[in-house]
Amino acid sequence: MSANLSAILYLVSGVLFILALRGLSSPETSRQGNLFGIIGMVIAVTVTFLSVGNFSSGFIYVLIFLAVGGSIGAFIAYRIPMTAMPELVAGFHSLVGLAAVFVAISAFINPAAFNLGTPGNIKLASLIEMAIGAAVGAITFSGSVIAFLKLQGIMSGAPITFKGQHILNALLLVLIIILTIYLCSTQSSNLFWILIAVSFLIGFLIIIPIGGADMPVVISMLNSYSGWAAAGIGFTLENTALIITGALVGSSGAILSYIMCKGMNRSFFNVILGGFGATDQTSGSQSKEQRPVKSGNADDAAFLMKNASSVIIVPGYGMAVAQAQHALREMVDTLKKNDIKVSYAIHPVAGRMPGHMNVLLAEANVPYDEVFELEEINNDFANADVAFVIGANDVTNPVAKTDPQSPIYGMPVLDVEKCKSVLFVKRSLSPGYAGIDNDLFYKENTLMLFADAKKMTEDITKNL
Repeated sequence: MSANLSAILYLVSGVLFILALRGLSSPETSRQGNLFGIIGMVIAVTVTFLSVGNFSSGFIYVLIFLAVGGSIGAFIAYRIPMTAMPELVAGFHSLVGLAAVFVAISAFINPAAFNLGTPGNIKLASLIEMAIGAAVGAITFSGSVIAFLKLQGIMSGAPITFKGQHILNALLLVLIIILTIYLCSTQSSNLFWILIAVSFLIGFLIIIPIGGADMPVVISMLNSYSGWAAAGIGFTLENTALIITGALVGSSGAILSYIMCKGMNRSFFNVILGGFGATDQTSGSQSKEQRPVKSGNADDAAFLMKNASSVIIVPGYGMAVAQAQHALREMVDTLKKNDIKVSYAIHPVAGRMPGHMNVLLAEANVPYDEVFELEEINNDFANADVAFVIGANDVTNPVAKTDPQSPIYGMPVLDVEKCKSVLFVKRSLSPGYAGIDNDLFYKENTLMLFADAKKMTEDITKNL
């Protein structure tokens, strides 16, 4: 395939990737956006494959690995439950980072194959690019592994901190810069391997102090890292598609991280420094035992909803864990038949990844025009009769507005306590990922529904 044709097709794939991002910005066009992304990736992979020119016997192995990897990816994507989507995203980010490391290693060991020079005499610009790509890729890999373990529950979601942690991270970052400078001047293979090892280490250290409540930001942040790693390797390989794709993913991930931080009223550096959720729970647990709560059942909830004119649904991670989105849709359909106005309120960081709740509601075919973001619906709670909170804990906690000592103080939350009645579906009074008690549980207008979210919702529907 000629260089000009390759460049044109790479440009076409880049345009398709941009259209894919544009489509994914809205639930109504998300399927179309996915299709654009798939077509763009097929074009990019095909062009890269055909551009090599000399089809040696080694290409059969490339085809085999493509088939094996594609089959595994398709199988995982087909079988993965929606509740595990954050873990899946973290896992895929780790593979992108590891791929960047492997490509950098290949380019360093055999630069002639990439037209970068010879061992010990690699072009300076290419050496800088592969060093940055390898470092960012290694950080992405190890950081994503920790995020996966925290999300999967294999590792505690609480922040893991130790004395001098930030100083150690700063020293390691400075060491990475120094190693890169010396690598460019000496082209020593030992320095290259040390650079990768240190990058793997700092990836672990950056993510372990970040608590579970900040996981949505971590997911989008690692998404950004994987994009920049791909872009860096794209420069090394002089591959236009990789550069465009990496830049799109890196910049969109960075913007999304900013939006997530804004939704939590936290700075990006505040999240990276970690520690969110590292509060002492002793006093909280004592006060929780002494404070009375009102609990009810499905019949009580159905009675309140039957006599309501408007209901606002607030979904959270509890809905995802119970896979209650379809049962919730059935309950809402029953309410609509009784001429009750129903809408959904989505907090920017509800769930474990950006857009988690939107995806689950879309899976249950909830109409897009009934789903509203925090800014659009927060003023409506004061005029609503019932707020049905299904597993959303931290994003409904009033202490974010009243307690300056709280770790979530200043974070925009949904004003559910302003409703006439609040129905809160939860298994227990345990705190959310931020690790703090929710004052909403003890409000006069709150009725706690202690049960599995799916079963409770189904029982309410039967009573309706």
